[in-house]
Amino acid sequence: MTAGATITAADVRSAALSLPDTAEKLAWGQPTFRVAGRIFASLGDDETSMGVKCPREDRAELIAAEPEKFFIREGHDDHYAWMRVRLSALEGRGELAAILADSWRQVAPRRLAAAHPEPAGPGEEDG
Repeated sequence: MTAGATITAADVRSAALSLPDTAEKLAWGQPTFRVAGRIFASLGDDETSMGVKCPREDRAELIAAEPEKFFIREGHDDHYAWMRVRLSALEGRGELAAILADSWRQVAPRRLAAAHPEPAGPGEEDG
């Protein structure tokens, strides 16, 4: 693992909530982050991973390239455009912000996404 900084649940929360029109809502006992009512990220049960939107056609390639970082929860994620990210494997807050921003763009209403084409999270420059 090449983690540059320890990423915590608080970092995920801060980066997610820095994205335009994002709200946090508890669902299934876990914090979820939503834009226009649609979930784009969630914290895992033990707060060592997060779930994010990812097109199924891209997901297998990402998991194959970096299995220590990306994975799916069998029986749950395999039917959705969703994958998990191990927080300890992230290279810093910049990578965290980039992953969350990409997931946000996948669910944000077109008008909102167009008005904010490259949302930046806190600390995105370090990474």
